Order: sequence, then C-alpha cells, then structure tokens
Amino acid sequence: MLTGKQKRFLRSEAHHLNAIFQIGKEGLHEKQILGIEEALAARELIKVKILETCTTSKEEIADELSQNTGAEIVQILGRTIILYRESEKELYQLP
Repeated sequence: MLTGKQKRFLRSEAHHLNAIFQIGKEGLHEKQILGIEEALAARELIKVKILETCTTSKEEIADELSQNTGAEIVQILGRTIILYRESEKELYQLP
C-alpha cells in the first residue's frame, strides 16, 4: 500500500510519461494484461489510456488491472490510469 507522500512522488514522475496502452470498446483482454505486466516489470510506472468507446467504467478497469497485475493504482485522472509495481530493478526510490 502506497502512502500519500509516495503517491504524490509517483504522480510527479508520471506527469511527463505518455500512455503506452489503450483500452478500447472491447474492454480489457488477456493479451493486454500480459503486455501491461511486462511493461510494469520493465518500467515500474506506466499510464493506461481508456478510450471514449470503452463501455466499462474506468474504476472497474483500474481494479481489474490492479488485481491481475499486482500493481498499485496511483491515480485515475480523467480517462488515464497511472499504475505502479515495484520491480527488482527499483527504478524509483520512493520517499
């Protein structure tokens, strides 16, 4: 569980990142989850964009991603979800 201070730090680090995954009208599927897991292992901090055509709510998608990947939800801002999962590389030194 991330503290408020850690979430603020991660939000500031994620500010300049671009979303590397997009969730469309089909919603979330297994290949996307696998890709997100790989991206989290390599980068620790990623953004996922939910397109307007997606019929599933952003909260449901964020919860499903968190459960299936073991990642923490840093923030849901508009249609963008910021996820963090610590990897062995420890790219971000959390306060």
